[in-house]
Amino acid sequence: MGTNRLKSRRRQDQGSKLARIFIAILGTIGVIDTGSITLERWGWINSLSCPGGLEGCDKVLKSAWGTIFAINGFEIPLSFVGFLSYLAILFLAIIPFSPLESGKKIDLSRNTWWGLFIISTCMTIFSFVLMGIMVMKIQAFCFFCILSAVISSLILILTIIGGGWEEKRDLLFRGLLITIVVLLGGLIWSSSVDPNKKETLIIDSNLGPIIENKSSLAAIELANHLKEKNIILYSAYWCPHCHDQKEMFGKEAASNLISIECAIDGNNSKPELCESKGITGFPSWEIKGKIESGVKSLDQLAELSEYKGSRDF
Repeated sequence: MGTNRLKSRRRQDQGSKLARIFIAILGTIGVIDTGSITLERWGWINSLSCPGGLEGCDKVLKSAWGTIFAINGFEIPLSFVGFLSYLAILFLAIIPFSPLESGKKIDLSRNTWWGLFIISTCMTIFSFVLMGIMVMKIQAFCFFCILSAVISSLILILTIIGGGWEEKRDLLFRGLLITIVVLLGGLIWSSSVDPNKKETLIIDSNLGPIIENKSSLAAIELANHLKEKNIILYSAYWCPHCHDQKEMFGKEAASNLISIECAIDGNNSKPELCESKGITGFPSWEIKGKIESGVKSLDQLAELSEYKGSRDF
């Protein structure tokens, strides 16, 4: 009978409530951390105060690895994925505290522990990939990125310790499987967005693809304005995003831009200048002495350069 009671208690083990509380606290900090970065990237809040230097944070967060994808100049930063992940962790940590029937609560608790384990494992492994990129590729320090890595690691540790796991082998097997998948996926993603990796483009020379779009009068005026303001476009002839950026202007307007070729084997290239400016992703714009990475819509460039002319691009 004593053995049956022990087994019954184990089946109903909901893990440590204290661990859940700490996970919820860490998840909240993570939401604030990644949410602030996301809002700053979208221009909804002013520049963040970054311990260790704002320049390092800007260099990391606005690098090629800081953006998941961009649509018509609107970027989805990597921090937004982190924000959603921490939000999910916060939800999974606190939902078992809601008033439910005992049986449902036990099942919910068990499932949420697995959810916490899967998400925190993914985040921790991917954070290690990002730390490697930050050190080896970008070569800059970002406090917010390190904070997020520490938080995700602590959440994973608390989940393992406080989850009340019965099947340790199952936990180890799933953890190993997740680690392999996330590690391989992270490395493939890192390589695919590496600005120093030449992407396949149909080009006849080191001049890059021909710009085919026709420029509007407003686009030509904007290009002339950018030139007058000494706003510089840093690009590489093999970079498809750079070509997309120039196609937004059109052939006539793009020819009026101050464009610096950064590829070593590009035409009239100036790789030393690009390196001295801290260019880590293409295209990048130098506006008022500040480097703005990523494809920008013409409206964004107009705002950043204080262009007052027609915006009928």
